[in-house]
Amino acid sequence: MEHTSHGDVIKRLKRADGHLKRVIQMIEDERSCVDVAQQLHAVWKAVEQAKRVYVHDHVDHCLDRSANGEGDARALVSEFKEISRYL
Repeated sequence: MEHTSHGDVIKRLKRADGHLKRVIQMIEDERSCVDVAQQLHAVWKAVEQAKRVYVHDHVDHCLDRSANGEGDARALVSEFKEISRYL
């Protein structure tokens, strides 16, 4: 099964990792609270977007395939409910 968005998700998570490392360095350097808060916001946004892309990819590739007759309808609905909790 092809998950074309995984590369994008990895790129977003690496960006978040870079922001997080920067936050740690900023705190150690006793940078201003506003600057640290701004970087923390960037971390949160990057992770949030990565999560959204990842969940949508699952719906597009895994659940869509199941909906096209390759799976049990009840299991499909159950899995959709489970993964949609993370949006």
